[in-house]
Amino acid sequence: MTMTSKRDAESNCKVATREEMSSCVPGQSKTSAARVLTQEELDRLSGERALVSDFKQMKLEKEAQKNWDLFYKRNTTNFFKDRHWTTREFEELKACREFESQRLVLLEAGCGVGNCIFPLLEDDLSIFVYACDFSPRAVEFVKQNPLYCPERCCAFQCDLTKDDLRDNVPEGSVDVITLIFVLSAVHPDKMKLVLQNIGRVLKPGGIVLFRDYGLYDHAMLRFKAGSKLGENFYVRQDGTRSYFFSKELLAELCEEAGLQCVANDYVLRETVNKKEGLCVPRVFLQSKFTKLGQSQSS
Repeated sequence: MTMTSKRDAESNCKVATREEMSSCVPGQSKTSAARVLTQEELDRLSGERALVSDFKQMKLEKEAQKNWDLFYKRNTTNFFKDRHWTTREFEELKACREFESQRLVLLEAGCGVGNCIFPLLEDDLSIFVYACDFSPRAVEFVKQNPLYCPERCCAFQCDLTKDDLRDNVPEGSVDVITLIFVLSAVHPDKMKLVLQNIGRVLKPGGIVLFRDYGLYDHAMLRFKAGSKLGENFYVRQDGTRSYFFSKELLAELCEEAGLQCVANDYVLRETVNKKEGLCVPRVFLQSKFTKLGQSQSS
């Protein structure tokens, strides 16, 4: 149920940190097919049959917010780099305007400490951002940032699985919603609730921009025995959790929540751990969904 999974590096699974990583091959590639596993990787996954006990799983769910608050207490604003790639990867942040000076309303669901919103606010003076996070500590870090301005940004704490976004964001008022390394931290049984929640504040014709961990990402393959919570769902050493998405599951969840798929592809990258001299495959799922209006759906 954690709302702030934005780990582009899996430190708890001994995947290289951002500082230890560099591109083996410049850029990245998109594909509609899942990554093909080696026989060794297949054997490793097939051997993962024992799941974390029901008691521990209930405890992790109950303490999800506490675990994320402790994460931000340990790392403050230093763990994640600012996401300057967001506008490059998602052209809709600029292209969805009818005219250049049009004010754009954006919601970042699961904003962490603001690594995405503050670069956007700097780059685009005609944008207003709603930003919410599961962790009260993360929201306070956002509000303490020198770039935070109530006239251009509204940050608030929210559990997307049960707190109605309409308490802070007018219904049907948002042009673009970003869901970046967030849904993977939510229990699979509650993912649909998150998508339904964000859909209520999205305008008809509005866009949801999604990026998260993809099926068979290297981080998924590095979890040790005793970490598996369910199919493609794992717990890190610090108690935070991570799900690894297939494009089919995400498309099904979004369709059930009333969102139509526009783009849905795996992003494949290779990164190198300089300390270990290993080149490892990273897999992310990058997708775009829209909310149909009455005229569009009829």
